[in-house]
Amino acid sequence: MKVTVSVHGRYHAFELAKGLFEHGCLSQLLTTYPEFAARKIVGGKAPVKSVPALEFQRRFHDRFGLGTKPDLLIARKFAHFAGNNLPDDSDLLVGWSSATLEAIAPARERGMKVVIERGSTHIAHQTKVLKEAYQRFGLDFDETAPAMIEREEQEYAEADFISVPSADAARSFVAEGVAEEKLLVTTLGVDLSCFHAPSSRTDNARPRIIFAGGVGIRKGVPWLLQAFAKFAGNAELHLFGQVDPAIKEMMAKTPADGVFVHGPVSAERLANEYTKADIFCLPSVEEGFGLVVPQAMASGLPVIISDAVGACDLITAGEQGLIVPAMNEDGLADALSSLIEDKALRRTMGEAAANRVSTGCSWDDYISRVISGYKNILT
Repeated sequence: MKVTVSVHGRYHAFELAKGLFEHGCLSQLLTTYPEFAARKIVGGKAPVKSVPALEFQRRFHDRFGLGTKPDLLIARKFAHFAGNNLPDDSDLLVGWSSATLEAIAPARERGMKVVIERGSTHIAHQTKVLKEAYQRFGLDFDETAPAMIEREEQEYAEADFISVPSADAARSFVAEGVAEEKLLVTTLGVDLSCFHAPSSRTDNARPRIIFAGGVGIRKGVPWLLQAFAKFAGNAELHLFGQVDPAIKEMMAKTPADGVFVHGPVSAERLANEYTKADIFCLPSVEEGFGLVVPQAMASGLPVIISDAVGACDLITAGEQGLIVPAMNEDGLADALSSLIEDKALRRTMGEAAANRVSTGCSWDDYISRVISGYKNILT
């Protein structure tokens, strides 16, 4: 079996390509990352073709915000690039959603099966949920372009299968009319060599809550700040990730006692921060999976997540952590209170969390599940 992985960015595609390469199953990695950067992660001899100009274009706009958002243009250009660079020996094309449409027909001509990889919920569902969340704060949601939604839905229709990382993501597709038998649900992995519990954990005088991800509405940060305000002086909240400009003004008006904003950090830095924390929280409004959740669990932290986080699949509520309704300040405050006030419960849940992901949740385990699923598709 030979697989071509096609991705306009990084996502978890490089972990997928790396695992396939190590198992002798990678035909080609097509990416916007420079070849040397991709091979540094996937493997020095991995078959990689790239179009880095598109990656530069995206990052330039993200940094300077000049002109029209290039997402749709990049998706189209990259899909054409992928369609023109498909190897003849490949049995399967695994392409990231929104940037694969124009490569589907060339793949079919080569006799390849096509899997669309979607790391979030159905794009129409995601757009509706986020629009509602922004409206709650009187903010305009920078909506996904209708043409982007249209091309993704066309990809969903034309692909043989759609791969999603959680049961919640799968439910969003079924609700939008996609046949359940067309969905592959494959739980993502965690790097257990990077994220692991410390040999001993020192309890902080003020329990330290850690959040990691985009600091914005999608990740539920406004509700987290409101809930945490009730514990100012008794706990600390540390936010790691890029701050969304849409909520900067809101954050400035929120009581900041005990709130620390750190910005984006490396995986190594985040792993170190987990070992110094007491509680992890990700109250997202919409989240296909949430890789930071198994990372925190592997680090021995009890987790508080919303029921919109796909990584709920890893948690039995009350054992490894607590699951609260999305966009619910009171429920989130109650969950925080339970763990802030009970050191023994934090320890018990943290140990259970680490045990839960210690078996079956590594990237190697993910690759085993993926390869099995791909073989079923081909046979």
